[in-house]
Amino acid sequence: MQTQSFQTDTPDGPMRLYDARPDEAGEVRAAVVVIQEAFGVNDHIEDVTRRFADAGFHAVAPDLFHRSGGGTAPYDDFSKVLPLFEGIGGDDALLADIDAALAHLHEAGWTDGQIGIVGFCFGGRVTMLASLRRPLGAGVGFYGGGIVTARFPQFPPLVDEVPALAVPWLGLFGDDDRSIPVEDVEKLRLALNDTAVATDVVRYPEAGHGFHCDQRPDHAEAAARDAWSRTLAWLGVHLA
Repeated sequence: MQTQSFQTDTPDGPMRLYDARPDEAGEVRAAVVVIQEAFGVNDHIEDVTRRFADAGFHAVAPDLFHRSGGGTAPYDDFSKVLPLFEGIGGDDALLADIDAALAHLHEAGWTDGQIGIVGFCFGGRVTMLASLRRPLGAGVGFYGGGIVTARFPQFPPLVDEVPALAVPWLGLFGDDDRSIPVEDVEKLRLALNDTAVATDVVRYPEAGHGFHCDQRPDHAEAAARDAWSRTLAWLGVHLA
């Protein structure tokens, strides 16, 4: 596996990209943009990016906190997240950062239909945003809050736009998630039923928020294993 961390240009200055890909070009079957949790491109997100490379993807994780100076926040101190969010901007800024990551993958030879986007927590909503606004091959959101009920004023809910979705999208949620009510998950499922593309919503009855992250108290091994398997299968089916 080859990994590197480097700076790429955005309209608001340089942004760090963490890049991971299999050693042999012939082993790479598609590309993935990995979107961070609210805690930044930390050890866990870099590990997930490498896991995608192990599964045969050219994966990149953009540091969406670059406008705040970059960096990460610890899982046990949410007060350190808020200053990083203050500089992140709104949805247009997020899309500009995604475009920078996509430009890097385009330069590596990937087309939009060969690129998926997978995000966690805050990044789960970002995958829906990107899937609504960019012609990607597939999207997957892990416990993405803010899609149905806004959590931050600069990030409005997206559920009313969902019926126009043109990118296959998979949502993975835990029923014990105190920040995303089951009612919101089911409202999202109902909206997804009106789309013209493949969609799915999977609920894990005994999982909470952050169930995929083995560095968080809510880590649920069985749910994480199943969700990862579904994610790889979803990307395998839908990426051109």
